[in-house]
Amino acid sequence: MLQQTQVKTVIPFWDRWMEELPTIEAAAQAPSAKIHKLWEGLGYYTRVRNLQKSAQVIVEWHSGKFPKRFEDILALPGIGRYTAGAISSIAFNQPTPILDGNVIRVLTRLFGIAKNPKEKETNALLWQLAEELVVRAKNAKETQTSKAESGKRKVEMSQSLLTSAGSCSALNQSLMELGALICTPRNAQCLICPVKKLCAAFKENRVVELPNLGKRETATARHFIAFAVEHGGKFLVRQRPAGVVNAQLWEFPNVEVGGRLCEPRELFTECNALRVTDPRSVKIKPLCTVKHSITRYRITLEAFLIHAKTISSPTDDVWKTPAQMQTLAFTAAHKKLASAAAKSILSGR
Repeated sequence: MLQQTQVKTVIPFWDRWMEELPTIEAAAQAPSAKIHKLWEGLGYYTRVRNLQKSAQVIVEWHSGKFPKRFEDILALPGIGRYTAGAISSIAFNQPTPILDGNVIRVLTRLFGIAKNPKEKETNALLWQLAEELVVRAKNAKETQTSKAESGKRKVEMSQSLLTSAGSCSALNQSLMELGALICTPRNAQCLICPVKKLCAAFKENRVVELPNLGKRETATARHFIAFAVEHGGKFLVRQRPAGVVNAQLWEFPNVEVGGRLCEPRELFTECNALRVTDPRSVKIKPLCTVKHSITRYRITLEAFLIHAKTISSPTDDVWKTPAQMQTLAFTAAHKKLASAAAKSILSGR
């Protein structure tokens, strides 16, 4: 849940999940619809499918107990080098490095690394620095002073960040918290930083310049038209197939129009929203517009309320009442659309 998501956002989802699925076995055996509904609104839904796959691996190969070896943790679906390192060091106090956005910012400033951390060689260097620091933390009492200035800085920094000698957990958490609270992207609190005397960027007045992340990707606008097709108090919805973005989540019939200027009536066939025997019987009204962002995309979802006297739906679509829709896991934008559609019935639109 914490992958690419802040703690304050995760807490209510965590509480709800643990109430419904309190054990690894429960997560492993839960129906797909249940885990997606519990995750609804948290985004990046591949994570919840990987979570369940990991739970199944743990039950089958580790007797239901979360593994402690770094290699075993890294082998779990959806767990990369950073997450495995964070779990190993924080939960089990092992000397495994971590490198997230906060730690990258701290290390590039402390060591005055001017090259883009996204570049392969620079990224490898940062991983190496992070590993040397956490290994020194593990062996803090036996650390030997290095003659090289960079080595000396590593020793001093690891000792400055530790709350207790030999604590890998404290070192890595300190790096993350330093980046989150003090060494921030903008308006860094350098004057109260516990390691400012060791920071190359602070000494050279380059804090604002580092890290050098290069040019940001230009935001891309995307425009979708969606249809809340109503008939007899029910709405037409469909489940996204496996292997696509937001797989297995529910949505209303929709089509991406890009920069095209199209009348909603012209898009019925294209998005396979409905089949009508008498097109003149179709009534179309604007319902709502939802704007949201996913990574670099700025998405506008323009929704219309559709009603026709005689409607037949595509094979894979189903009719659901507003109450039934509440049990389904929708994408964030389409959940808002579902709420607007339900209100339209109450208002008699």
